[in-house]
Amino acid sequence: MAVYTQVSAEALGAFLARYDHGELLSAKGIAEGVQNSNYLVETTADRFILTLYEERTSTEDLPFFLDMLDHLASDGNPVPRALPDRDGVAIQQLAGRSACLIEFLTGVSVSHPTAAQAYAAGAAMGHMHTSLAGFAQTRANPLGADTWQPFLARCGRAIDSIEPGLFDRTEAALASVLAQWPRDLPIAAIHSDLFPDNVLMLGDRVTGVIDFYFACTDIRAYDLAVMHTSWAFDGNGENYNAAIGKALIDGYAGQFALSDAERGALPILARGACLRFLLTRAWDWLNTPADALVTRKDPLAYWRRLEAYLKDDLFA
Repeated sequence: MAVYTQVSAEALGAFLARYDHGELLSAKGIAEGVQNSNYLVETTADRFILTLYEERTSTEDLPFFLDMLDHLASDGNPVPRALPDRDGVAIQQLAGRSACLIEFLTGVSVSHPTAAQAYAAGAAMGHMHTSLAGFAQTRANPLGADTWQPFLARCGRAIDSIEPGLFDRTEAALASVLAQWPRDLPIAAIHSDLFPDNVLMLGDRVTGVIDFYFACTDIRAYDLAVMHTSWAFDGNGENYNAAIGKALIDGYAGQFALSDAERGALPILARGACLRFLLTRAWDWLNTPADALVTRKDPLAYWRRLEAYLKDDLFA
């Protein structure tokens, strides 16, 4: 989540007039994340999230995201659905962007999860994967393994301004990971971005799984590997917490069984996830507009994670 597009109170009031969800009381931009513009909206009836879809999110992909959320919600997963207006329309236009008014879920994201919270979050992903086994729609991963080398080329040598020599080290790591990338594991709809800030919790209970705008069809176990890279390290990527890592896997496997092949592939999938987030963070670091209300994230935090996965089998 972030704010790239500013919305006036007058425009937002007119937008809300299409719904039966009260009148505007306040709206506050949400700085976290990098994908779309988001506001916390309070009306006389309730709280909502307003999302305006920026260039990185194609309007053509919105039906996939919204149908996936409806599918998950209908099977008891705590996900936020887009709300239709009086005419049954969920995807609107606001400030020159496609936009949705989305359910507000209670809970907070945790920055320092406990093992119990990690277990619950892993179980929530396992439950989602169980539900998504019956979801037939597909969407190619626009940030999948076959895009990483072209992505590095787009960043170019400018990436060395983040740290000298980063381009050459990343190029070598990519070549190694792609040579080992699994091609025969089960494919399914996945979240692909289930960081701690995309899971809402009350105590040790998951109350919401949010931000599905990187959802796609890809290797199912890759979803768990992404989660492992983001939950089991501190924010700087310097310290690995083995108890958190184990709890994630145990929680997931308690809901959705991992095959031996999937377990065996987790180390290389995690290395790939590290490179994916290193590259996208590097691109955002180099190209985020100076006036955007958005928190840039350190690309090197994912290089440090990659080094940890290269040094040890953190799934043993």
